[in-house]
Amino acid sequence: MKAPAFLAAAALAVSALNAPAVAAESVFDAPAAEREAKEGAGLKTAIFAGGCFWGVEAVFSHMKGVKSAISGYHGGDADTARYDIVSRGQTDHAEAVKIVYDPSVVRYDQLLRVFFSVVADPTLKDRQGPDRGPQYRAALVPLSKEQRAVAQSYLQQMKKSGVWSKPIVTGIESARTFYPAEKYHQDFAEKNPNHPYIRRWDAPKVEALREMFPSFYSGSFQKG
Repeated sequence: MKAPAFLAAAALAVSALNAPAVAAESVFDAPAAEREAKEGAGLKTAIFAGGCFWGVEAVFSHMKGVKSAISGYHGGDADTARYDIVSRGQTDHAEAVKIVYDPSVVRYDQLLRVFFSVVADPTLKDRQGPDRGPQYRAALVPLSKEQRAVAQSYLQQMKKSGVWSKPIVTGIESARTFYPAEKYHQDFAEKNPNHPYIRRWDAPKVEALREMFPSFYSGSFQKG
């Protein structure tokens, strides 16, 4: 959410608070990966950028095998890793989420499939949902050679799949320092389920996860 949109959210029509969560944007039937991730034993970490980090965090926090999901900033420098600066769209940062997951429960390629099915539209450049600007770009940030290989393979598979009618523009970014966002952004959807932005844009993503990937869905929110 842009800073003005965030401040204006409380002023949305009261009906938005009372309306049921409905699909705010399209979901996609992303294909199962042809190249499965082989990451070995032990917990792994990955970073995903997919628009406003509230929704990205909310979906991954409802996935089995995800041990933590932290909202933050990736791609820029420490001195600009603040919401009031990042939200201007004049830094190299993207709003992103760093997750820790157990690959024996959910593999990296499966996280990619969920991400491109219910979280991010890979055909949109520098925007997702109602938010505009490079800080809302969708990007994959692999943290290992295996993740990078799987991500490269999956993006190529997506381009050939025919699922998306427009070109895939989501790319892979090299890992840089991840800066956790301010405390009030963490677990935002869990703490603010009736926030107009959450009801309009993010609750539908979690519902789509439940409906499309019931074997991965967890009814409890894994707090960061």
